Amino acid sequence: MLIITFILLLGLFFGIRRAYRNTFDVQVQKVEIPLDLPQNKEINILHLSDMHLENLSITPQTLYEKVKDLNIDLIALTGDQLERQKNIQPFMEYIKVLKQLNAPLGIYVVFGNHDYLLHKHHLELFRKTLESHGCIVLQNENRVLQLGDTVLNIIGIDDFSTRRSNIAKSYEGVKTGINLVLTHDPNVVLHMDDVPYDYLLSGHFHGGQIHWPKPYHLVKMGKLARMKIIKGLHYRNGKPYYISEGLGQTGVNIRTGCRPEITLHTLKGKESEKITRAS
Repeated sequence: MLIITFILLLGLFFGIRRAYRNTFDVQVQKVEIPLDLPQNKEINILHLSDMHLENLSITPQTLYEKVKDLNIDLIALTGDQLERQKNIQPFMEYIKVLKQLNAPLGIYVVFGNHDYLLHKHHLELFRKTLESHGCIVLQNENRVLQLGDTVLNIIGIDDFSTRRSNIAKSYEGVKTGINLVLTHDPNVVLHMDDVPYDYLLSGHFHGGQIHWPKPYHLVKMGKLARMKIIKGLHYRNGKPYYISEGLGQTGVNIRTGCRPEITLHTLKGKESEKITRAS
């Protein structure tokens, strides 16, 4: 009996050790989306989600090394950056390396449910600190960019899981153009059947984080999870949306059956190649 117990404990030890090591194994995913753009036009978006500074295994320098050679026009952070006031300044070290990428269209940030664990005045401090570092924070807000003959509307819908989403307010003033939606909880897409968007970026599910044998714990996280839609590229009524597996972790700093993710989304003219996804 003691031998069996020892073997089980040893197996558990090595299993947890492997799951912890997985948090360092960052995958760089590349996605191409054909949109109504001029044939020779493309917009490259670096997408980071669920960084969770409290349980983030990669350093700012490691992040920089992973992305420094990518062609990046715009950087999108889709929520759950941190949850403790003491981590606001450490998080800015990651923003500093992202600024070194010189993305000409800027860095855009939306908040997730964990960001809203900050006290109200600390959340306001977080927003102001991000803005002082050159980021554009969108809480049910949008920005309109004129890119030659192309209009790009960047629409930030606030967190759905904490009932802060206001789709109508997010779209105020938006007219024609390419509508890029940034949000944290992808479940909001189920309420956007009559809302015009060309591509939606989100996170929230971590790909399950502990995806073994299946991520049963996600069923409480909304209808999409119950539909087994928890990561990657999906379509609703012909409109594409993407769910990142996230870069950090919550609870315990382990991953099984999934890996931390950095994503490069390339929006291309419709006559370009078909959608592809590769590591």
